[in-house]
Amino acid sequence: MKIFSNFESGNIHVIADDSPQDIQLSIPADNNTDIAQWFHFRLESEAQQAHHFTINDLTKSAYPEGWVDYDVVASYDREEWFRIPAKFDGDKLTFNVIPEDESMYFSYFAPYSYDRHQDLLHSAQTHPACKLETLGHTLDNNDISILTIGEPSDNKKNIWVIGRQHPGETMAEWFIEGLLQRLLDETDTVARALVNNVVFHVVPNMNPDGSIRGHLRTNGIGVNLNREWQTPSMERSPEVYLVRERMLKTGVDLFLDIHGDEAIPYNFVAGGEGIPSYDKRIQHLENHFKQSLLTITPEFQDAIGYDKDEPGKANLTVGSNWVGEQFKCLSLTLEMPFKDHISQADELYGWSPERSAAFGHDTLSAVWATVDKL
Repeated sequence: MKIFSNFESGNIHVIADDSPQDIQLSIPADNNTDIAQWFHFRLESEAQQAHHFTINDLTKSAYPEGWVDYDVVASYDREEWFRIPAKFDGDKLTFNVIPEDESMYFSYFAPYSYDRHQDLLHSAQTHPACKLETLGHTLDNNDISILTIGEPSDNKKNIWVIGRQHPGETMAEWFIEGLLQRLLDETDTVARALVNNVVFHVVPNMNPDGSIRGHLRTNGIGVNLNREWQTPSMERSPEVYLVRERMLKTGVDLFLDIHGDEAIPYNFVAGGEGIPSYDKRIQHLENHFKQSLLTITPEFQDAIGYDKDEPGKANLTVGSNWVGEQFKCLSLTLEMPFKDHISQADELYGWSPERSAAFGHDTLSAVWATVDKL
């Protein structure tokens, strides 16, 4: 029996693997931090034999509440990712599996590989209205890539969509894949209308360094990009610095920052109630967007989410808050679960890549419903 994590986004520490009945593991933290939550590893062992796993020290993890009612994601072919029931006792997560084949992957959520990221970018650029550009490079010398869709002009609205500021939130790039597939479908009337009338600026992966390293929340040197927006630098956070510089050139009329939440088993959005410039116009836009999405898909709800910031008390180092305040625009953080959207529960797959992509597809309709009000 062998356990591997020597691959892109791999992350696990083996404490003991002497017996398939007692595999003891722990989760290494992001580089230069104490943030530990993302795991991704491969088991190579005898098929049709029972294996018992224990992941230890989870009281020290970044989000201990994220393990409550959490089921492990697994795959044999790295295409279909299904759930394995798990139990959490407050410190240890345990699960059992009888592998059908000799090799099997386990992960905190279905990975979104750097190769797939490149495929997404280069497939998108074949659309005549889409341009692929490298804004610069990360501290690990990976590309910071942006897609511009639609012909820029002074009278067009600028819609920005970014994902994976927190690299372990891979559902964000699955969501953006679904959004792009629809947006670039020339047979889709909503997509054609949007491409003809607005400009999309899409950054599918804000944090390739953390993605490749197997981080949950930070870039290669341990910086949380979603706390860098007020004063980013090329030394700490070139990802935010370069994207922000482009925003300042294009302007922003609608901003969607796509994330995943470890603990809350629902899809929801967080608005800008706490930013100093928040007013009735922005409140109306937020309500209209949310009501549109509620009408479009049962995968969205607005009853459960984050507590709203008090007026004027928003943290302006956070991306959606800084953008909303800087551009006086509709600016939302959209959250999906690592567990499942339990009001539409799926016992076998939980929240999944497929549902994330479908949610991205559906969210484009809410964007269309809101554009003429921006």
